[in-house]
Amino acid sequence: MLAKYFFTAVVFYFYTSTLLTAQIFTSSNLPIVIINTNGQAIPDEPKIMADMGIIYNGSGIRNNVTDTKNNYNGKIGIEIRGKSSQQFPMKSYSVELWDAAGASVNKSILGMPTESDWVLYAPYTDKTLMHNVLAYAISNGMGHWAAHCRYVEVLLNNNYIGVYVLMEKIKRGAARIDIPKLKTSDISGDALTGGYIFKIDKIDAGEEGWFSQVKPYNAVRNQRIQFIYYYPKTADIVAPQKDYIKTYVDSFELALNSNSFQDTATGFRKFAEINSFIDYNILNEISRNVDGYRLSSYFYKDKKSKGGKIIAGPVWDYDIAFRNANYCEGSSTSGWAYQFNSICTSDTWLIPFWWERFMQDSAYKSNLRCRWKQLRQTSLSNQHINFLIDSINTLLGEAQQRHFQKWPILGQYVWPNPNPIPTTYAEEISTLKQWLTSRIGWMDTNIPNTGACADWPADVNGTMIIKVFPSPFKNNLQVQVQSKKTQTIKLQISNAIGQVVYSKQISAVVGINSLSDFSLVKWAAGVYNFYFTTEDGEKVLERVVRQ
Repeated sequence: MLAKYFFTAVVFYFYTSTLLTAQIFTSSNLPIVIINTNGQAIPDEPKIMADMGIIYNGSGIRNNVTDTKNNYNGKIGIEIRGKSSQQFPMKSYSVELWDAAGASVNKSILGMPTESDWVLYAPYTDKTLMHNVLAYAISNGMGHWAAHCRYVEVLLNNNYIGVYVLMEKIKRGAARIDIPKLKTSDISGDALTGGYIFKIDKIDAGEEGWFSQVKPYNAVRNQRIQFIYYYPKTADIVAPQKDYIKTYVDSFELALNSNSFQDTATGFRKFAEINSFIDYNILNEISRNVDGYRLSSYFYKDKKSKGGKIIAGPVWDYDIAFRNANYCEGSSTSGWAYQFNSICTSDTWLIPFWWERFMQDSAYKSNLRCRWKQLRQTSLSNQHINFLIDSINTLLGEAQQRHFQKWPILGQYVWPNPNPIPTTYAEEISTLKQWLTSRIGWMDTNIPNTGACADWPADVNGTMIIKVFPSPFKNNLQVQVQSKKTQTIKLQISNAIGQVVYSKQISAVVGINSLSDFSLVKWAAGVYNFYFTTEDGEKVLERVVRQ
């Protein structure tokens, strides 16, 4: 109770002290959003009608509050958005473009694709002002849709309220999540199989969903993961559609939890587009997102005729990622975010068992390593990430000063800022850069080093590493050839008296090459010699025993 009172008191202090401080705002290098609620308070819900104008004179041209509202000038519906963020004095808002009658209107704003639904996100607790923008830019660079964002400065009822991020909302549509529209009549055949969006999150009033059949790892109470219908909305989705997407997700989870989960035909890959999960995994890990995987986590599914597997994403809500959490090791540069359940076992909102299970799959770990190495040369290179941060920092150089005059919280604790708390905006940026360099460096060392993209062991001089197992064997002989390069390797197997019982030319690719198609019927008990010879004359001998 005392902690709750202290938090409320701190918020009230900042709220009253900043609102009572007059601030003159006349122009900006950023677009200016002007909202007039005509005397109405903005509620949590439902949306109220208000007027909104956007001033944007073009790249490199100054925007003045007295200029013509030339990018948008019309009615909107507006309400407060967010859950825990509603406790802060700087509010985030959901905005829908309306006509005079209150009907939604699709328009392009600040060059973003045409739509009616938008978010004015308040980066209050994130003092870099860039965590969400950075996460979405990284996701875009990895080849995925993430919300387009534009920094703006906002006047609300003639009061300056700071730097905001005007961004797209997660929504089905050709320019957002490009899956087909589901009609209530789509209750059979291919039409029923897509498109759906579901999420893992705290449930809001009016939302419905279903619970996972598989408990999270390390759950100490009777926690269950709840999936929520996002598109179609609970009010619009019909019973056959509810049953279909629930059954499909259940099938994915049961396959992933089964003993044959690694089987390419019947395991989890039958239901999930695994490359999307790998990229989702990587972004949540580089940001050490303490809410990652367990809250604000979205997934979607297209029709069967278009692939029809579950796709992870789009990414959303990274305000308390990138070091900005003082609990559950959220600010640590080491450790895996997907192991949250081992760190905070008693938390109400745990992570699905999926990610721990993926890490038991040798092919997943191999593909994860390959993707990591590829991205580290491109969109996740230190140089590129620092370029993104520097670009945003330059853009906000002027506006952030006004923002922190309005909200004087630099050097002050705002939940859930970790210690030490930077005292200036420049220190916030340098801290972010240093943390990311350390975090990604830790991942370079600790990401699974197996499979096709494994680093070649420093103590191995040759180009092949051989494993023949088990020994002794009976009816389950397996051979693994890890090759440093693409090459032809000759395998010849002879018994103890020198008779050749098997020979094969292996067209080895970089990584693990497996053989298990041996006809063992005529192999007597005894010692067998496995001779491996590369086209360059390199030789390896392995001996095993058959019972």
